[in-house]
Amino acid sequence: MISSNLIDDFLDYQKSTKGLSDNTIKEYYYDLRIFVRFVKKRKGLIEDGTDFEDIIIEDITPELLESVTKQDIYAYNAFLEKERKIGNRGKFRKLSSIRSFYNYLFTKIDVIDKNPVVDIDMPKIEKTLPVYLTLEQSKNLLKTIENSKSKPIYKKRDYAIATLFLNCGMRLSELSGINLSHIENGNTLTVVGKGNKERTIYLNEACIRAIDDYLKLRPQVKDDALFLSMRENRMSNRSIQHMIEKHMKNSGLDTTKYSVHKLRHTAATLMYEYGNADIRSLQEILGHESVNTTEIYTHVNKKSLRKMVESNPLSNLNASEEEEE
Repeated sequence: MISSNLIDDFLDYQKSTKGLSDNTIKEYYYDLRIFVRFVKKRKGLIEDGTDFEDIIIEDITPELLESVTKQDIYAYNAFLEKERKIGNRGKFRKLSSIRSFYNYLFTKIDVIDKNPVVDIDMPKIEKTLPVYLTLEQSKNLLKTIENSKSKPIYKKRDYAIATLFLNCGMRLSELSGINLSHIENGNTLTVVGKGNKERTIYLNEACIRAIDDYLKLRPQVKDDALFLSMRENRMSNRSIQHMIEKHMKNSGLDTTKYSVHKLRHTAATLMYEYGNADIRSLQEILGHESVNTTEIYTHVNKKSLRKMVESNPLSNLNASEEEEE
């Protein structure tokens, strides 16, 4: 029986039930499209000479997907590397998409009797340390915004945005989505993170002061958005990115290395290094679903560990000198 809606239904499930973003849904679609085309070609189900990009995916059936073996999965992994020149990180993501799809087919809607992706070996990816601004670079960025020649309203707005990024570790979409009505008692606000999950952000004195200074100049318009553009409507993600990049350049930062997302890394690193935050607390602050994601910030503790070892009162003991005495 032909089921042309298997992928569409899966994507709808991920969006409506799991609450994934539109960008993530698009990535799932692209990943599954490549996979299905590979499977059909590998199993000889397309006419000779058909271009890979022209292979139809709408006619997939549960029977076809169930016929996929672990050998096919590993062959697909090799195809991604050899033909598509995709590295381990990209292969890991694409195989994760397939794993989610098969989990949906096998455990959620029960249209297949076996799952070929169970227990497969995933590509190994090296954990990379996060790129972040130092404390001095962070202070300099804020000082650059404060001393910019922008109109007072935009100067206060930009300063408040950068302050929130550097102090709270928000995602770009979370910050752009803040409404005036999300601010409670002047010292907390609610943001909507990945999967439409709400979490509370606690504001420190710097954030409270920066927001208050901006609100004194913010136009009194009906739009509930906290941060407004020149057209007096909500600032888009792209406009916030462009604004931050401009100030980064003016502060002497390399924008090929640093970005808005690196400000989130900066906040997390500074909180962990200077605030003695435990990993679970940091996970909650950042809104990470898994603590494994948060663990990349523990690298900063290496400096503290070295200091601890060097501070041992026995660290300067010289064995030869002891023997001479």
